[in-house]
Amino acid sequence: MRVSTRGDYACRALLSLALRGDQCGPTSVRDIAERTGLPQPYLEQILLALKGAGLVKSKRGVGGGYVLARAPGEIKLSEIISAVDGPIVLGDFGEPHQDGACDHEGQCVLLSVWQETGDRMRRHLEGYTLARVAEISRGESPWPAEVDER
Repeated sequence: MRVSTRGDYACRALLSLALRGDQCGPTSVRDIAERTGLPQPYLEQILLALKGAGLVKSKRGVGGGYVLARAPGEIKLSEIISAVDGPIVLGDFGEPHQDGACDHEGQCVLLSVWQETGDRMRRHLEGYTLARVAEISRGESPWPAEVDER
């Protein structure tokens, strides 16, 4: 699996909102683009998809912009990526035969491996909330590689 540019940008945009917090009110697309270095036109499309998925809310007009729809601790990276890229899977190869009888040599074994790998990636991303990533960004928690080495 590869996280697309769209998925990366979506995570970066929502992380920016999480780091900013609610104290300043809605954040404009222009401000998010400046803070993250993301292209504003593409960011607008991504934020619309995230709004459709219920991850952000928007306010129109002067002082308008975007806010997180839920607390950062309730938004998982897996949700963000799924909102803009679709389900987190290794590929669309079909399901292995349930009775173990494969039509083609070894096909069912590989299908099971691909399915399990996709499940592991999804679970791994479910382990990261925006709040956790924000804590790491602020230096309040160890980087992921440091945690995994323990």
